Amino acid sequence: MNVLVTGANGQLGTHMRIVSAGSADRYIFTDVSDLPGVETVYLDITDAAAVNDMVETCGIGAVVNCAAYTDVDKAEDDRAAADILNRQAVKNLAEAMKAADGLLVHISTDYVFGKEPYNVPCREDRQGTPTGVYGRTKLAGEREVLLSGCNYLIIRTAWLYSEYGKNFVKTMLRLTGTKSEVKVVFDQTGTPTYARDLAETIFNIMETRKYEGRSGIYHYSDEGVCSWYDFAKAIAEYSGHTDCRILPCHSSEYPSKVIRPSYSVLDKTKIKETFGLAIPYWTDSLRRCLDNISQADANI
Repeated sequence: MNVLVTGANGQLGTHMRIVSAGSADRYIFTDVSDLPGVETVYLDITDAAAVNDMVETCGIGAVVNCAAYTDVDKAEDDRAAADILNRQAVKNLAEAMKAADGLLVHISTDYVFGKEPYNVPCREDRQGTPTGVYGRTKLAGEREVLLSGCNYLIIRTAWLYSEYGKNFVKTMLRLTGTKSEVKVVFDQTGTPTYARDLAETIFNIMETRKYEGRSGIYHYSDEGVCSWYDFAKAIAEYSGHTDCRILPCHSSEYPSKVIRPSYSVLDKTKIKETFGLAIPYWTDSLRRCLDNISQADANI
């Protein structure tokens, strides 16, 4: 089968490259930017004609959509761009897969929740209550998938990080390695997710063809619960940055144009039972990621 991966030069897309390297399927990695040292096919997924042409020409049987407009604050002032990438582009991919009788694996977010004060993990059937443009456009993208009638897996994830790109782990490594004191919010709770873990889950579902007849919305994050403060403390401890004092603070100390979810822990029961998954605990995955970063730095 030929599998198209969009947003291939981002965190998740990069790990999809790594985990799929030995697959018998042919993976085609696309983006609108280049990544040094790897082959990337240019594809603007906001262009429906370009998407349809790629799907038809390459005989695509499945799409893994890792592309998204993810700058939460900037989206408040750039609504049109966020909508085009998070909704319209998703519609283009979904309709192309419907026409090709293929599968769309679409990555969504915990930001589809947030307005209501939850205190139990969010299930897939909980009503979406996004608090900002990013969450609203991602939820709109999910609806486009459902309306298209294609075969699909919508996988909502949260707090994604990796060795690649810009993310909380790399920011905290820099700050705790150079500053004597850092403040981090303690009143937002969720679960860090190592992009490698999510990529392996997607890849294994694709390889085993377990997706057949199982269209639906699923939640995936690593196991466990923490605040951003707890996350930062673990990053500093595991990386040996113990000279930096990390202080808890309220979200109100960092004014933002959008209210972020205060509790967005995802209930993963459905994806574990459907696909027989064993999901790593978040601290174990964090250690693996930090080890990889340390080894890469040592080889420079």
